Amino acid sequence: MTWKNGFLFGASLVFYAWGEGLIVAVLLLSAGINFIAGRLIEKGQRRAGLWLSLVGSLSLLFYYKYSNFAVDSARGFAEAFSLPIADSMQLATIVLPIGISFYTFQGISYTFDIYWGRIRANKSFINYGTYVAMFPHQIAGPIVRYADIAPELAERHVTIEKFGIGAERFIIGLAKKVLLANTFASLADQIFNARLTDINTATAWLGIVAYSFQIYFDFSGYSDMAIGLGKMVGFDFKENFNYPYIARSVQDFWRRWHISLSSWFRDYVYIPLGGNRGSEFKTYRNLLIVFFVTGLWHGASLNFIVWGLFHGVFLLIERAGLGRWLDRAPAFVGHVYTLLVVLVGWVFFRATDLSSAVAYLGKMIGLGVEGASVAYPPSFFLSTEVVVSLILAFVLVMPVYHRFQRVWQKLPAPGPRELAYSLVLFGLFIMAVMYLAADTYNPFIYFRF
Repeated sequence: MTWKNGFLFGASLVFYAWGEGLIVAVLLLSAGINFIAGRLIEKGQRRAGLWLSLVGSLSLLFYYKYSNFAVDSARGFAEAFSLPIADSMQLATIVLPIGISFYTFQGISYTFDIYWGRIRANKSFINYGTYVAMFPHQIAGPIVRYADIAPELAERHVTIEKFGIGAERFIIGLAKKVLLANTFASLADQIFNARLTDINTATAWLGIVAYSFQIYFDFSGYSDMAIGLGKMVGFDFKENFNYPYIARSVQDFWRRWHISLSSWFRDYVYIPLGGNRGSEFKTYRNLLIVFFVTGLWHGASLNFIVWGLFHGVFLLIERAGLGRWLDRAPAFVGHVYTLLVVLVGWVFFRATDLSSAVAYLGKMIGLGVEGASVAYPPSFFLSTEVVVSLILAFVLVMPVYHRFQRVWQKLPAPGPRELAYSLVLFGLFIMAVMYLAADTYNPFIYFRF
């Protein structure tokens, strides 16, 4: 098994270095810090090992992800109070290593689990490095915990059946990303980049709906690809999305959206802070801290902090009583309420800055004077491709595909049925490759996190 892990580790480093160059050293440094920390904890130097992991990992994350934000915020404060040091507060732009948030959190969860006695430290840096650097989940998640794949690091087998299931999942994820997310990315960019005086309320809603579909199909598509690639090399990663847009509350949304991240914050931040074991005040405080950190994890910007706290406040309101009322109300009430909260929240996530987000929200509720006609009504953007994509998106954010699979598998003539399904998958793969070859616009939203 060592040679398998060694090959996968080396291939993953080459894959990462191909796009990031020497920044691969940051990944190796992070992995080395947490590997040593885990060994120290197991040898009895528990506090020293845990502090090494926390200080080492978070220092790298803070330097690469938050240094510019911290300096810019301090300079803005100094300028606001006309302090003489404002002009001297400059910092060269620091390039953010792709995936640093993901492999940092994986390393911290590893050392905490050793500290709490849940797992044993791996004695082989090759094996541990394979866990950290594994290319399927390395650059955009999901956040894979060591305990979940430790048995497969020690022994795994790739069968034809498992490889086929992985390939199917990969193709579905690729199609979601290329055929749907990219279409919505172009639409959302056009609307959000337009002057607000050139769009009306309906167009503003179209823009945020497009972005909501973009971020879901982008990230869930990447998660599908990671899970599929994992299966193809013998690993079973946990699901990361469970149809979040059918949630009936904000709490339910976070049980379904980016499950690996929300469960990470629950287990390594919320529960250590005390969770809901103390007074109501402490529970609310802990929730707000978690969602403040959740927002900050997504980006070094006030927009993301406001987005996180926005969701946190609604969780507090639901905990205070709204949640119980939603449980008794008709299902559609919870669906509409949750979608409105999520859509409004995505405005803060997508807008370039806080003032732009507030202005866009104003347009969504009809603030401002609109003339008899605007430059970009919704019809300007509703091409055949966009309309078809919208219809598909509305269907696919619901568990229709899984229900289709159950019905499809019960049909007679398994041979022809499987052949037809394989041809459909092959067609989706060819179509996605053709779109990739024809279009250079293929952003992955979560690469920058």
